Amino acid sequence: MRCTHIKASAGVLLGGLLCISMALSQQRTIKLETLLSAPFPSSLQAAPTAGKIAWVQSAQGVRNIWIAEAPDYRGRQLTSFTVDDGQELSSLSWTPDGKTIIFVRGSAESRQGEIPNPMSNPAGVEQALWRISADGGDPKRITAGSGPEVSPRGTSVAFLKRGQVCLARLDTTGEVVQQIHARGTASSLQWSPDGSKLAFVSTRSDHAFVGVYDVEAKTLRYLDPSVDRDNYPVWSPDGSRIAFLRFLSSAEPRLFRPERSAPPWSIMIADVAAQRAVKLWQVDEGRGSAFQNIVAENQILWTADDRIVFPWEKDGWTHLYAISVSGGKPSLLTPGEFEVEHVTISADRRQIFFDSNQGDIDRRHIWRIDFKNNRPVQVTRGTGIEWSPVVTGDGQTLAFFRSDARTPAHAAVIVGSGQAKELAPGTIPADFPVRMLVEPQAVTFDAADGMTIPAQLFLPTNIGKGERRPAVVFFHGGSRRQMLLGWHYSSYYHNSYALNQYLASKGFIVLSVNFRSGTGYGMEFREALNYGAAGASEFNDVLGAGLYLRSRPDVDPSRIGLWGGSYGGYLTALGLAKASDLYAAGVDIHGVHEWNLGIQMFLPTYNPKEYEEAARVAHQSSPIAYVDGWRSPVLVIHGDDDRNVSFTQTVMLIEQLRKRNVEVEQLVFPDEVHGFLLHAHWEQALKAAAEFFERRLGKKP
Repeated sequence: MRCTHIKASAGVLLGGLLCISMALSQQRTIKLETLLSAPFPSSLQAAPTAGKIAWVQSAQGVRNIWIAEAPDYRGRQLTSFTVDDGQELSSLSWTPDGKTIIFVRGSAESRQGEIPNPMSNPAGVEQALWRISADGGDPKRITAGSGPEVSPRGTSVAFLKRGQVCLARLDTTGEVVQQIHARGTASSLQWSPDGSKLAFVSTRSDHAFVGVYDVEAKTLRYLDPSVDRDNYPVWSPDGSRIAFLRFLSSAEPRLFRPERSAPPWSIMIADVAAQRAVKLWQVDEGRGSAFQNIVAENQILWTADDRIVFPWEKDGWTHLYAISVSGGKPSLLTPGEFEVEHVTISADRRQIFFDSNQGDIDRRHIWRIDFKNNRPVQVTRGTGIEWSPVVTGDGQTLAFFRSDARTPAHAAVIVGSGQAKELAPGTIPADFPVRMLVEPQAVTFDAADGMTIPAQLFLPTNIGKGERRPAVVFFHGGSRRQMLLGWHYSSYYHNSYALNQYLASKGFIVLSVNFRSGTGYGMEFREALNYGAAGASEFNDVLGAGLYLRSRPDVDPSRIGLWGGSYGGYLTALGLAKASDLYAAGVDIHGVHEWNLGIQMFLPTYNPKEYEEAARVAHQSSPIAYVDGWRSPVLVIHGDDDRNVSFTQTVMLIEQLRKRNVEVEQLVFPDEVHGFLLHAHWEQALKAAAEFFERRLGKKP
């Protein structure tokens, strides 16, 4: 907004009042529903040949596939789903000729075999493979299943069904013609370059094999089986060898506690015909020896010049390294104090594209490595955020997603050496209040134990001199996450960012905290000593955030709240249980309240009685252990089909709070999962949170 002031004193006063009035008026017009209305893009995939790309776009919960192709790359909607029904679209796979897209509709089943049904449809739902022509038309259901991998021959698609490998023909009506009956649970399907064989991982409780199925001979063999866990198979360009990672077996549970070193993992190279494997390289023992994933279709990449590219934290940061398959020492491809995240390799295996926070730690930008010179070159820069790069099959175009502090996520391309342009212009609603949003500021504060903690500060635009505003602290989930200086690349945190912006528009000062045990700031920050179930050292950050806000002259120290989901819900509950004198109210969305129950969700075999000391520390790291000190009101939100944080966590917490006469409000979504599948539920949850804070903190006591 721009205001012109006149020189006369009355005019100055009138102009100033007009500016304030306009600012207040603009802020009041922002609606949370509008902030949540922008479509969110995901699942970007390039066709193996020619210049075609496809992605999924969710517009207020209505999910559809979009496509764009050379030369103009103007996106068009391919499917025509019309309802916010909670049915995910994922696993986009192109046929080799680029004429057809295979995709999955529906979400994964639980351990009990239940498919998420957030609309409580009495007829039930399914997870199934579908196909659609790139030219358009109605999609056709193939069969129930997930994880499709189209054969390089284009005649069939491999997929997973109840942990088994299946094949369906694509040159007929999609008849399932073959199924591999084998022990264990299959995953990570990988076709050989000629389409004659299929590699996969067979997980068997405490160990895992890499299997190879010969489609024509109908034989199944396992490569160098051992007592360890083999994973992430990748074929050599000529199809004669497979590289995979081997992790030493261990029965020791390591969830939600620091792990700066681990039993050494190794890269194996197997001769497929001889079924023999040799160890190419083993990680150095000690600091940085625990494996840290990147976001990629596979954790190891086989290049055209016979090198293996893999992630390693040798220097305390997640970087890419390369080693020749003939042996030798690995070379560091991405030196510096930053982290590599989304990684992809070009179709000819001669270039790698990735995003990182190099030189801009609270954002993401895209970089390229050409194996002719092995030197990273920056592709995007500025005050925006760019992620998930993919290269078209013809190698001429780079597609990616981007956002900034005011503009929500959207798809874009760079053709050749040209400028970036939007793939689907006009899909962000015309009434989206881009100009009215605030730009968060990067700040730091001291945790209670003195550690420096990064955060982003959202300041309302109309704070008067000497005025003290209510404030809210936000904690992300994960905890392996990092909030950024703009709209986030995860749909969950895209929505969270919307609420933070909305609260700022309502006059709240918002502090979004990147607490210890999160990503983006190196291994030692992520693997913080005594974090999580090993001591809850993040509470120092919770306490420090509140004290930082209390010390600000623009914050009312009696009106500070906090909120978060999942791990952020855990920290919200911990803050209310241990610091109700600092935090006057909180919104806890599907938070962990007892670590011993939380660990069992990810490791069902975990028995606290077998690890008495660890279980004791885990309990003492839990909000439920301090519920006697909880006095501040709380809004608790949870879906009762949560597969990440058991609904029992919320049942248990509310029972204990009721016994202590703590004011508890609740919002429960029947049949909803952890990351709400229905847009309507996101709207309802975040509107309830905003209304709760306005009611509890918005007015001075």
